[in-house]
Amino acid sequence: MSIEKTTPLDINRRQWLLGSAGTGAALWMAQPQQAQATRLQTKAHIVIAGSGLGGIAVANRLTQLLDGARITIIDRKEEHNYQPGYTLVATGVWPVSKVRDRNADFQPVGAAWIKDMVAEFDPAGNAVVTASGQRVSYDFLVVATGTHQDWAQIEGMDTSAIGKEGLTSVYPSPEAAVATWATMDAFRKKGGDAVLTLPATPLKCAGAPLKMTFMLRDRLAQAGTLAQSKVTFYSALGNVFGVKVVNDNVLSRWQDLGIGVEYTQRLQAIDIGGRRATFASPEGSTTEVPYDFIHVVPPMRAPDAIKNSDLAWKSGPFAAGGWLEVDKETLQHRRYPNVFGIGDINGTPRGKTAATVKKSAPIVAQHLVDVMAGRQPGQKFDGYTSCPLIVKEGSAMLIEFDYEGRLTPTLPMIEPLQAGYFGWFMKYRLLKPAYMAVLKGRV
Repeated sequence: MSIEKTTPLDINRRQWLLGSAGTGAALWMAQPQQAQATRLQTKAHIVIAGSGLGGIAVANRLTQLLDGARITIIDRKEEHNYQPGYTLVATGVWPVSKVRDRNADFQPVGAAWIKDMVAEFDPAGNAVVTASGQRVSYDFLVVATGTHQDWAQIEGMDTSAIGKEGLTSVYPSPEAAVATWATMDAFRKKGGDAVLTLPATPLKCAGAPLKMTFMLRDRLAQAGTLAQSKVTFYSALGNVFGVKVVNDNVLSRWQDLGIGVEYTQRLQAIDIGGRRATFASPEGSTTEVPYDFIHVVPPMRAPDAIKNSDLAWKSGPFAAGGWLEVDKETLQHRRYPNVFGIGDINGTPRGKTAATVKKSAPIVAQHLVDVMAGRQPGQKFDGYTSCPLIVKEGSAMLIEFDYEGRLTPTLPMIEPLQAGYFGWFMKYRLLKPAYMAVLKGRV
């Protein structure tokens, strides 16, 4: 798919940008170099629950830091999905093959792999129980289970219907992303009423609903059907993004693009065959909205195994979702010091992106080693999160921020709130190689 027509001047500009982008990616992937310490000798057994980016990245790092440890990864998934690429598949930019790999190709040599799911956590007994009933004891535990997509909160929702009757969602799977693009492609040829949604819960990749909105509008413009279309974003919150400066930037762009926004409207139910969505307000009133195209984002929470265990937060803002109770700076469990969390499962103010794992995986691995050696965890994680926010095909912003919502740009040649080809190229070409380097424990 051609992005846009180019002139010789454009080509020269892009050649310069591509060279600069390579340098930028190297800077983005780089970690502070530390003197190589002697690997800690230990016979400890470390169990890692989950084999997504966080789980495997920590496993690979631990094999570099420890000598003699036993590492066991528990997860039945055999396919490793590059989930940051789902929006590119769902908007017709990438083939689905680019988000599919084999988990076996990334597991560290010597690690045991139990192809099952953890069904129960027993932190007082230093053990987990798998779905098949196997009890696995550990000395140290890394929780990397990711989120649970709580589709049951939307009455009438059926993920198997994605791709039919205008129903789409980028979140469930690569297959859903493919079906979403097929539906978007058909919709843009005729146009119509498009509805895009955002729940009130914490989300993995909170920028994905915004990317889908921008790209849908762009696809309609490309197809020449924008004039007979209406695009409206329904947020269950009072905003569309949790970082105010980014939220304001997006809303300003949407106003210029003619994208409407409805606030504090939670998707309560959906009539797939009738193509009607029901939204509920905090006061309890409901509004039924017809659509030709709808993108549904599920509410998210911790998987049942964590939510129902003593590892979950018992009070505070993360208790309702059952998120893992970790110290936000050390990512060590607040009540069980031999337990650490990595990735989306953590009950922290922000941090459900691959970029969060990029910065936090080295910290979690080092802190686990510190605890093994009788030291206090010494590094502080600042909540680094990154969102390459696509605003149209060929243009994106690279948004980076911390727990406090402060912008924390790491690439000096990119203005965080300025969209351009540079940010697009990072998303389109460079971030998957960076992801793979993190996954393999190389950065």
